[in-house]
Amino acid sequence: MQNKEIDENQVEGRNAVLELLESGRDINKIYVQAGEKHGSIYKIIAMAKEKKVLVSEVDKNKLRQMAQTENYQGVIAIAAPFEYVEVDDILEEAKKRKEDSFIVILDGIEDVHNLGSIIRTAETAGVHGIIIPKRRAAAVNSTVSKVSAGAVEHMKIARVNNLNETMSYLKEKGLWICGTDMNTNTNYDEQDYKRTYCPCHWKRGLWHE
Repeated sequence: MQNKEIDENQVEGRNAVLELLESGRDINKIYVQAGEKHGSIYKIIAMAKEKKVLVSEVDKNKLRQMAQTENYQGVIAIAAPFEYVEVDDILEEAKKRKEDSFIVILDGIEDVHNLGSIIRTAETAGVHGIIIPKRRAAAVNSTVSKVSAGAVEHMKIARVNNLNETMSYLKEKGLWICGTDMNTNTNYDEQDYKRTYCPCHWKRGLWHE
């Protein structure tokens, strides 16, 4: 597939479009490949009709030209711009669920496939929100939506100017900051999050091992 400018408002693939419809996010139009009237395409068309979203049938070549991913599965939606939230919105989400805040902070994730995979896993794990930097980091686009299997439509994501300042703010709000290591042998759900800080590591927000 030739390189083209990525449209962050384009959502591709059946699961991703279904999740988009269920999320309530505004959708400008859905394109369906002519002749594709089986399986989940029926559900997409029915939901779109119910929500009064315009569905347009186009031929296979036209849809292929529009697609930004290899596996668009005969359906592409053009949605309103993804709405990023504020950090306080993520904290409020935890309060609504009556749970301790569980937030994932990402630094240096530039590959949209990695971002999509992280969002999918985070949503399954019950994360209340994800924080990413505005610079030198992947943003939500059609590939992220596709790889996340639509989970991005249910995940609160905040983009911030400075991660260090954001982490300091979260500490002021009573949150613990725990760093991760890809070489660890401990799963996130096996970690003891109630350990006390070592004074020598307080400023860095790291636990003493």
